[in-house]
Amino acid sequence: MAQKEMVIFTRTFDFLSWLLPRTNDFPRAHRNTFTRRLLDAAFDLRERLEEAALRKGAARKGRLAMADEALAKVRMYLRLAAKWDWLSPGQYHHVSEMVSEIGRLLGGWMKA
Repeated sequence: MAQKEMVIFTRTFDFLSWLLPRTNDFPRAHRNTFTRRLLDAAFDLRERLEEAALRKGAARKGRLAMADEALAKVRMYLRLAAKWDWLSPGQYHHVSEMVSEIGRLLGGWMKA
């Protein structure tokens, strides 16, 4: 890890970089509720991954489990945003692929 950043960190950075500008287009009435919860879950995901990288053993597994929980929340919020047409079908397809890849990478790390 010290020599080269793990792919999951690059993918979550790309995901956050894509997500933040999109949420600016969500309805203003929901920015302090829905949008905040989505962004909190996305940042929690990244933070738990960072914390897991700094730990070993059971502490790492615990942080990875917390990251998995945050990812599940992100998925739910993104589905709602797509249902309410706050994300276009193309945007939802794109972000779904990003989240699926992060999930596969996280699952692989959890098994390792």
